[in-house]
Amino acid sequence: MPSRFEQLATSLRASNLDAVILNPGPTLTHLTGLHFHLMERPVVLFFAPGKTPAIVLPELEMQKMNGQPYTPFPYGENPAEWDAVFRGAVQSLSLDGKRIGVEPRQLRLLEYSFVRDAAPHADFPDASSALAQLRLCKDPAEVGKMRRAVQIAQSALEATLPHIKIGMTEKELSNRLVMQLLDHGSEPEMPFSPIVSSGPNSANPHATPSERRLQRGDLLVVDWGAAFEGYISDLTRTFAVGDVDDECKKIHATVQEANAAGRAAAGPGVPCANVDQAARNVIEKAGYGKFFTHRTGHGIGMEGHEEPYMRGDNLQLLEPGMTFTVEPGIYLPDRNGVRIEDNIVITENGAESLSDMPRALRVVG
Repeated sequence: MPSRFEQLATSLRASNLDAVILNPGPTLTHLTGLHFHLMERPVVLFFAPGKTPAIVLPELEMQKMNGQPYTPFPYGENPAEWDAVFRGAVQSLSLDGKRIGVEPRQLRLLEYSFVRDAAPHADFPDASSALAQLRLCKDPAEVGKMRRAVQIAQSALEATLPHIKIGMTEKELSNRLVMQLLDHGSEPEMPFSPIVSSGPNSANPHATPSERRLQRGDLLVVDWGAAFEGYISDLTRTFAVGDVDDECKKIHATVQEANAAGRAAAGPGVPCANVDQAARNVIEKAGYGKFFTHRTGHGIGMEGHEEPYMRGDNLQLLEPGMTFTVEPGIYLPDRNGVRIEDNIVITENGAESLSDMPRALRVVG
């Protein structure tokens, strides 16, 4: 992945960073193509511009280094020997006393402690901004993987819908959807566990599937996604369980309109705030503004939540290749809730929705 390391070097220099350390996660995989699990044995990649990257890893992972352009520093099972291995990696790149960037949301205290002890005179500033630039704009191959993840997710839910019955529990529906996701081609490590929430539970944006049974008159929120070759989808649709009352129909129609407005507002050169405001204006005009309690969307790619963020104070300009969600919602406490979420990619001339599953209120059960 030499071009990605070249981009990283440029980004580090612009951020006045001498190096960066990465443990297992999306950024390390994006740069190297290597996959490691977070476990009790630490793995750390050390990168400094102009030098061969070093990687500390367990001896049992050494087969992954065959043909790789990194200097490996393997260690055995005795933790008492690990400090010396980390010191060797730090010394190989002359990092003590340097500014070594870190990913605060990803780096664990375990790895940080070993590196800090090996480089006691180094500073460890936040490198989030420098690293975010690497994955902010997806290339056509990455978008293609996300498109496939969307197709898998949509097909899986369509295959699940005929099995929804009044009286089944949220957990039962969630479990059935997971099986369909796997059957339709999702990787086993999904972006998140599906959210299936009904009736009063649907008014909680991040509800956990429960033993509540679906009842006639419920709104049913399904927030789900799939993973394909390391890239994900994140979608939401809201359904009617049998006949629902007029206000349920009204808030669904309002959210559907807000979703359309947010998608229509997106395009190259448009501030992220404009996408949020376009969706929020529809909901506020309908009198439900105080019941839209979160931002309109977030970036997606290798992670479920990454830059850019569609919120009202974010003036970051959208660029071709950026991918994100548009997911307005209305949540009436102790009653019902609605969310409709699509995955968007910015193109040279506008914005494309990777998802096209019907957004209109559909009756199930």
